[in-house]
Amino acid sequence: MARDSSGKPILRKLGTVDCDMVETTPVVFHGRLYRFEYVRDRYYKPNSTGASYFRFVDMETGAFTPAFARGYHLGSAHAQGDTMYVYGVPAWDGPSVQVFWSRDLEQWKERVALGTPGWGLFNTSVCQGQGGMFVMAVEIGRPPEEAGVPFTVRFALSADLLDWQLTPSDRVYSREKYTACPALRWFEPWYYMIYLEAYPRSPAGAEYKTHIVRSRDLVHWEPSRFNPILEHSDEDKRIASKAIGAAERERIRGIVNVNNSDVDLCEWRGRTVLFYSWGTQKGDEFLAQAEYDGPLQELLEGYF
Repeated sequence: MARDSSGKPILRKLGTVDCDMVETTPVVFHGRLYRFEYVRDRYYKPNSTGASYFRFVDMETGAFTPAFARGYHLGSAHAQGDTMYVYGVPAWDGPSVQVFWSRDLEQWKERVALGTPGWGLFNTSVCQGQGGMFVMAVEIGRPPEEAGVPFTVRFALSADLLDWQLTPSDRVYSREKYTACPALRWFEPWYYMIYLEAYPRSPAGAEYKTHIVRSRDLVHWEPSRFNPILEHSDEDKRIASKAIGAAERERIRGIVNVNNSDVDLCEWRGRTVLFYSWGTQKGDEFLAQAEYDGPLQELLEGYF
């Protein structure tokens, strides 16, 4: 394992690959590496639909799949066998999670996956966990008795990736502080969760850095001694895509960067591919890529 002088696994930042793109999921499907994207209605490239939507991009060819899930937000993707599952919310701070599923990334079915009347839901992440059950980490902002200090990650279980039930309220991380943007994975016997923490910063406001914790039971959580595992740096502003034009490159140079957030990752051909957002957390956000030269399990275990 490649480690720095402190012993932390080395994540190599490759640079910015897109602008105004935040929530993405790298995922392997039918032997190909894709990046799932939540395209916001204000995406800087032409979005002529008039609404947000979801899509996939083939990482080798650059080809996009047809748009789907018009008007949905904050998506995440999970591939299981010959089916791709995508989860999103009909509104930021809304009371439900919708699931979309497809075998060809073109024709999609959908239904409500999780309903929580009176709650405010945001980002999700899904993995297969202990006993073959599927686990969803879902970011909540309310009600106060459930969320504590917004934002907080709660958990739900499913046997089929379609019907989800909340776990008891002690399965949570964490009501005591800001914990957002979960990415959940399981390697026996541990659940590993990458998430975002807010750091007080004066006078310019907060900074946002990515942490990792692990748990055997979704109740008791152990933080890594290497936290934060990802934080803003000059490397975020490297240009890693020829599609970023001169005007956007100038915009990137002038941004005050206080954020590394919305991490998601997968293993591809023996290495770990990771995407994250950097920027202001106030509207100027950019998508960047990083990688670890080794398998995903090795990376996650290396933080503990």
